[in-house]
Amino acid sequence: MKYGVLGTGDVGRTLAGKLVELGHEVVLGSRSPDNERALAWAAEAGPRAAAGTFADAAAFGEAVLNGVNGRAALSALDAAGARNLDGKLLVDVCNPLAFEEGRLRLSPVENDSVGAQIQRTFPGARVVKALNTVNCQVMVDPGLVPGDHQLFICGDDPDAKARAVALVGAFGWPPERVIDLGGIEAARCTEMLMPFWITLMQQFGHAQFNYEIRRGVPS
Repeated sequence: MKYGVLGTGDVGRTLAGKLVELGHEVVLGSRSPDNERALAWAAEAGPRAAAGTFADAAAFGEAVLNGVNGRAALSALDAAGARNLDGKLLVDVCNPLAFEEGRLRLSPVENDSVGAQIQRTFPGARVVKALNTVNCQVMVDPGLVPGDHQLFICGDDPDAKARAVALVGAFGWPPERVIDLGGIEAARCTEMLMPFWITLMQQFGHAQFNYEIRRGVPS
């Protein structure tokens, strides 16, 4: 399959690298065609990998993964072009994080999310929020954390969610460990987990951990 991956940070390069490893063709997109990190990644990743602009990546991909910083997501996707996203699975991995005056902040928060904003702004895209509650290494190698820990997904399109479950399944997440939270509105819940996740990371001193939900039998 052909994938476009937006974002040349650790998340974007890790996801793009895993997709190439699985045999897919990938264009890693950034704001400029001569982005050094994207070009270096493509040179190292081999013949199925290429670098380009956000628009190049989105046009190339049969599906698109959004791995840019959450507060830059809408502008990055605008640069990618609505026509290049229409009808495609768009897996939104980002979180709207910023450190301001030494404190972690989220914007939007509580009554909205960047995932829902993306779906409203690009109604032709089939947005699924996924993978945003784990470190990028755990995203593509869940075996780094022992046990039956889980991922959360949400989105308005059932077929798009099924395709996202298949995609993360290829990364090593069996479907029974993927919890569907419903429509894209639920993205606000998983995005609001991030201050808790950052606090845990600071306490643990590393990012190789995840959530495991235990369910009892209703009385």
